[in-house]
Amino acid sequence: MSIEPIITFKAGQCDLDESTGKVRPESTPGYVYLYSDEDLLHFCWRPRDATLEAPELDLIMFPTDGSFVPYQNKPVNGRVFVLKFSSSSTRHLFWLQSKSQSPSGNAAYFSPRDLKIGEVVNSLLQGEEVDVQQAVSEMRTGHSNEDEDADMEDVEGQGGAGPGATGGDIREEGEGSREGGADGGRATGSNLDAQSIIQNFLNSMPGGSGNRNQPQQKLFTTLQDLLTPTATVSWLSAASEGTVDQVMQYLPSNLVALATEDDDASVSQSLSLAEKKRLVERVLRSPQFSQSLASLTIALRDGGLPSISEALNVPVQNGGYMRRGGVPLGGGEAVEAFLNGVKDVVADEGKKEDDMETD
Repeated sequence: MSIEPIITFKAGQCDLDESTGKVRPESTPGYVYLYSDEDLLHFCWRPRDATLEAPELDLIMFPTDGSFVPYQNKPVNGRVFVLKFSSSSTRHLFWLQSKSQSPSGNAAYFSPRDLKIGEVVNSLLQGEEVDVQQAVSEMRTGHSNEDEDADMEDVEGQGGAGPGATGGDIREEGEGSREGGADGGRATGSNLDAQSIIQNFLNSMPGGSGNRNQPQQKLFTTLQDLLTPTATVSWLSAASEGTVDQVMQYLPSNLVALATEDDDASVSQSLSLAEKKRLVERVLRSPQFSQSLASLTIALRDGGLPSISEALNVPVQNGGYMRRGGVPLGGGEAVEAFLNGVKDVVADEGKKEDDMETD
């Protein structure tokens, strides 16, 4: 697959100590770049000695779920951007690795050019059409030091990203890549199959995408935070073969066929319990599973609870609507109502099994 980045700039990854708020830069020189594949927007980071096709970080971004803004929670001795999500508490921090444009040498100074880089990336993450080529041209004008690297210094004790953590070189990555793209750098967000189904639910409702523009009244967990690999894999390890077989029914047939090296997915029944669990574990640990959970959380928050609960046969209180006005629940209340509905379904099934054993 040939990758043509929409935008690329020099940046390194950072470690964040959640207990102290200290930001520690990783010294590896790298690039942040965004590209579109089959209408899916990818946010990537790779070391500079790695190829475009082998990023260390590759995230599929759903429109409006991600934001890319200056990190200002703690004073940092450098220019740091944070990639965060509305559907999850996950955060990724990046420090800009080109020379500072500060006249006084202030490493924490965000120049207009630096802020423009963040603005372009953030706009792409919102699903907006951006003329990246024009933006890059404007940012390059008048800056002769943009290709120079800043010094990388670890100042963990100061809670900083290093006095040289600056800049944001936007550059080409070989003949096949481009800055902004031949189509003017337009990047439109689209979704995986499951996300498309969910979005169709929302589009079929009055008002289109539900109550996306309404403020969330209640904070609540996300499905992505609740169903972490640690939690799901722990459950899987204790699951019976009957339970694992039920889960296997929902896996894509081509995935099962690939794992069994046979075009006939039905041969999965010949797999041992350990082999089945390894296959399911791969799915539970995959970025696609995490992204699907994030997608479903967004849809629930944005007014899709009535349609989603009906499609999944999960009864929820008041059909997923507010008590008055026929407006779908949104925000954290919708996620909480959905989880309560799932718990009720599980409890009812457990009661039925107990009654059958008694009979």
